[in-house]
Amino acid sequence: MTAAGLKAALCRHIDARRDDVIALLQDFLRIRSANPPGDTREAADFVRGILDRFGLEHRTVAAREDMPNIISCWHAPYVGRHLVLNGHMDVFPVSDDRLWAAEIEGDRIVARGASDMKTGTLASILTYGLLYPYRDRLFGKLTLTVVSDEQSGGRYGTRFLFDNHADEIAGDACLNGEPSGLGNIRFLEKGTLRFALSATGPGGHGGYPHRANNPIRQIVGATQALYDRYHLRFAEMPEEIVAILRDPASIAAADAILGQGAADNALRITVNAGIIEGGRKATQIPTACTVHVDIRVPYGPDLDRVRAELPGLAEEFGCTLAINEDHSYPASGTEPDGELALILRDNMKALLGVDAPPVCSLGGTDARYWRWRGIPAVICGPSPLSMGTDDEHVTLDEAINVLKLQAMCVIDYLSVQAGPSEAT
Repeated sequence: MTAAGLKAALCRHIDARRDDVIALLQDFLRIRSANPPGDTREAADFVRGILDRFGLEHRTVAAREDMPNIISCWHAPYVGRHLVLNGHMDVFPVSDDRLWAAEIEGDRIVARGASDMKTGTLASILTYGLLYPYRDRLFGKLTLTVVSDEQSGGRYGTRFLFDNHADEIAGDACLNGEPSGLGNIRFLEKGTLRFALSATGPGGHGGYPHRANNPIRQIVGATQALYDRYHLRFAEMPEEIVAILRDPASIAAADAILGQGAADNALRITVNAGIIEGGRKATQIPTACTVHVDIRVPYGPDLDRVRAELPGLAEEFGCTLAINEDHSYPASGTEPDGELALILRDNMKALLGVDAPPVCSLGGTDARYWRWRGIPAVICGPSPLSMGTDDEHVTLDEAINVLKLQAMCVIDYLSVQAGPSEAT
């Protein structure tokens, strides 16, 4: 059977089992794996159960008992490349418990993790299992990594795997199911600076401002300064990357899939003050105030520049700076016309009839851990627009198409026999 024949057969099989796939996704989405706190043990049990039903060996490794990571691999009988599938089990917290019900509403499943990223993770798990019986038609090795802690930076997830099991999970390329939207190639993602600014004072009565500093006023001033200095400032980027992001096809795709203005956002630094904590009563001068900030920085030198300037800004407003090192990292990218990217683009064209120009991710993914090592990593997942909201969802067709696309891409990538220097 040719690669084209195997892809067609697998797509027919997925269509025939469509209801089973959707039901399985609902079961996965109903598992409460919010991060924080990040306990994914029940979700990991679910994943292991699927692999057991496929008759696949797997093992669990963890830096923390409540944040397990699952590794599994199988070999084709012929020499070839090593492809890694990567997805995470942890999701955003919820403010509406209805999101744990994972009900079908019209043509979509509304649930926490439907977008980010249990749909993409389940697609990787099923792709890995469904292709196992056909491994005699392929070349090389396929590895599955299902991790915890992506939402908090990956210290106990993918980063832990690279620190302790890199030889097993690095591979020659990575396919990741993070929310991307179908019809683009995510070849680039911004870096981040995650930090807190805190101010303290003796406190006092609100009518006696001459007696004490007000930490809230200091934090408000510092936060406004961050926005004034950095928010929506154009970044310094390599000309060749700017040319790709300013291409009309890339602009149209980014704005269509990520919302109007996304293409412009990809070229700019953005600031988000996500939490401000301080004070207990309007008539009382507070004793402390803290703001938690997330700055996203495009590919280039600006991340280091902004970071170097933060201590001076903190000092200017009498604040203490604390960098969240687990969630502060440089931008990452992969070749937009590399082999795996072109495989994904060709399969989107064949399955959906849409072209897929290269665009920049506005959020972070674990794909960066491969890209930092010079290993190509591309993203294939559902729409990102609803992730983290009280209306997070995936359409039923989208969930099925993500699974089909991941399976098609794996078949194409593992249909090439490696030369002697490439042997797995």
